[in-house]
Amino acid sequence: MPTKTPLAPAAPFEPPVRVLLGPGPSDVHPRVREAMAQPLIGHLDPAFVGLMDQTQELLRYAFQTDNKLTLAISGTGSAGMETVVDNLVEPGDAMLVCVNGIFGGRMVDVAQRAGAKVTSIERPYGETFDPDEIRQALKAHPAKVVGIVQAETSTGAWQALEEIAEITHEAGALLLVDAVTSLAGVPLEVDAWGIDAVYSGTQKCLSCPPGLAPVTLGPRAVEALMARKTKVQSWYLDLSMIMRYWGGDRFYHHTAPISMNYALREALALVASEGLEARFARHALCGQALQTGLASIGIGLATKAGNRLPQLTCALIPEGIDDLAVRKRLLADWGIEVGGGLGPWKGKVWRIGLMGHGARPSNVTLFLSALETCLRDLGVDVPVDASVKAANEVFDQAEQPAGV
Repeated sequence: MPTKTPLAPAAPFEPPVRVLLGPGPSDVHPRVREAMAQPLIGHLDPAFVGLMDQTQELLRYAFQTDNKLTLAISGTGSAGMETVVDNLVEPGDAMLVCVNGIFGGRMVDVAQRAGAKVTSIERPYGETFDPDEIRQALKAHPAKVVGIVQAETSTGAWQALEEIAEITHEAGALLLVDAVTSLAGVPLEVDAWGIDAVYSGTQKCLSCPPGLAPVTLGPRAVEALMARKTKVQSWYLDLSMIMRYWGGDRFYHHTAPISMNYALREALALVASEGLEARFARHALCGQALQTGLASIGIGLATKAGNRLPQLTCALIPEGIDDLAVRKRLLADWGIEVGGGLGPWKGKVWRIGLMGHGARPSNVTLFLSALETCLRDLGVDVPVDASVKAANEVFDQAEQPAGV
């Protein structure tokens, strides 16, 4: 007979109701939640294979690519990073990584673990790279792969890519892009810009639960993958095998997370229904309204002007205000989750996400009103509804409402 008893009663878990306005995960659309509740079928069932085909086509739309090798890795965005790096880099290969935040730094670590000889160039948090910096770095340190983050989640910095892709190819290298926080939130033109490999995550602007990592590899990257002299260090993330499961022969590789794939297909269908241009405009409008509202009550932005993401804002915490005290109250009194700073910005910024389904005017004004209350109660002289009024003026001036 069993002698051990459970520590907790075997009752259903009931999560609290939250408004997810942090750096991820983001709130999901009801249709996505409903999709996850659908009955399971086998991962080789003809119906599931059909869903995989639909998902690939929808991913190609989101990435703006015709790449055949476009699929969803079973794992979070970090698994996407490991997949692309591990498949393109062999031991001894040279890789140049651009680091201006936590996730550029993580790419360095992943590449080193894959055996790459890594050179990194750095910019301060909140700044982005000038293309000439990368040109000069490649002259000094020729590389097989150049890695860069389009939307740095730790800082809210938005990196331009078009000219960098040209420079990378002129140097004979492959361009690898982290689009975890950018996919379906800001423009990402994989084919038009000549990006060779991209990885992303489901839990940001796609508004799908975390658990899958969309990736796409173009012809140059596939050629490099096929020309490998050594096996990919990770069996689980070896694209030469995974692509056979997502390809025409549906060769068994692993048991896919069925419900997560239901959710991703539904989230991507919502992206396609809204249209990328409308989705980008909605994120841009909500981000502008939030940032205008913050400025109206004297709260500065940590990321350099001209490089700020609309979907992730790093707001400077006013002097004398306790970071954690405000975030705890936002969560306790309004159910609002925002993120704290990372690395050198820990305790100095709030990271406010308006991603996917969360990029709505009601979330902007709810957050600003709640933040005003927190600040006033801590002794900051903030006029009532000043930031809400400023944000609403942005919305009122918009040609189209920021609906979902």
